[in-house]
Amino acid sequence: MTPDTPALLTDFYALTMAAAYFELGMCDTAVFELFVRRLPGARRYLVAAGLEQIVDYLEGWRFLPDDLEFLAGLNRFSPRFLDHLAGLRFTGSLHAMPEGTPLFAEEPMLRVTAPMVQAQLVESRIINLAHFQTMIASKAVRCVAAADRRGLIDFGMRRAHGSEAAIYAARAAFLAGFDGTATVEAGRRFGIPLSGTLAHSFIEAHDDEEAAFRRFTGACGQNVTLLIDTYDTGRGARRAARVAREMPGAVRAVRIDSGDLAAQTLQVRRILDEEGCRGVQIVLSGNLDEYRVEALLRAGVPADAFGIGTHLDVSQDAPSLDMAYKLQEYAGTARRKRSPGKETWPGAKQVTRERDAGGHFCADHVALAGEAVPGSALLQPVMRDGRRIEALPPLPAIREYCRDQCALLPPELRAIGSGESAYPVRISGGIRALARQLSADD
Repeated sequence: MTPDTPALLTDFYALTMAAAYFELGMCDTAVFELFVRRLPGARRYLVAAGLEQIVDYLEGWRFLPDDLEFLAGLNRFSPRFLDHLAGLRFTGSLHAMPEGTPLFAEEPMLRVTAPMVQAQLVESRIINLAHFQTMIASKAVRCVAAADRRGLIDFGMRRAHGSEAAIYAARAAFLAGFDGTATVEAGRRFGIPLSGTLAHSFIEAHDDEEAAFRRFTGACGQNVTLLIDTYDTGRGARRAARVAREMPGAVRAVRIDSGDLAAQTLQVRRILDEEGCRGVQIVLSGNLDEYRVEALLRAGVPADAFGIGTHLDVSQDAPSLDMAYKLQEYAGTARRKRSPGKETWPGAKQVTRERDAGGHFCADHVALAGEAVPGSALLQPVMRDGRRIEALPPLPAIREYCRDQCALLPPELRAIGSGESAYPVRISGGIRALARQLSADD
């Protein structure tokens, strides 16, 4: 299987259900919605991400001969069903919140409308793509808030759970406001600015730290960042300053990756200023997250940028979202799951967002599609008849949109501290009436 043949990226039950639907002639239109049941305790809102990859997936979705040969070898599916899969393409429609949109629990972030077999078979990969990038973007936007306009770099590839996770984490972080990534393939694929320094091994491979700085700077040219904490951070700072004076404009920054970052940053800033290197910036890294970044800046630490690695790429304090893809309508009839703790609101829905007199977001409404409720619609048409309606916005535009949208949230939601969101999400009267009706019919 290659990235261009993703049909077997699904749960086995999707295939067994699809086979049963096919054999039973259940080919009517289904409506599925993707949403988060509840927010993690450390999140007051989420940021929608991953739509571009979902659209690419749906447009390229198909079963290739090798896929069908594997399925035939399982002796679980009829030749008639496998022949049907051979010609199957996604022919449905997709409505979705634009990437970078803040969202809350119980709000559909996308809606798939397609023949039942298609809509069921694409479930697992859609959740997979939306879940990961939404989770990372929701972590990254908190780091952006904590950094308060300082630079942020994604350093997390080596801790990410696989290559795809590393690449998509870089994308989601940039979407949410990070300035760059150390992951080269993400830079190539998405045009994200690349940023990197050097490892302690380069320093250790030389007999003299200052010689290592000088040789690295000479080899790499402009805008070098020197790692100064291999031995003694203060001495490293003075040696880096001498190299910076010898090669004007070549040394952009120094990086500290260990120890008491607050104390060392103050010391290094003082040394750089004394050595006439006021323009040389300080980058901090080393097991950072939004909480440590906020604490450092609150303490007055003169850092100019932060590298965030492990805590970002695995979203360490909230490593999963309670995300679900559920049937809301089949063959023109609303459907509802009533399992305790996992109930769903029935029917194809829309989410609208209200603003207060100052233009800030003040309330959301989840209503039946076409039901009259206040606010601007968030779910927008993205695909029709299996193809995208128009080109999706480029990543820099999504990043700007995300920044602008998050700035319109109430200030208490943008605070770093954990706690339940007080933002009102109102379920419409039409949905509640439909739910009562379906419950009465059971």
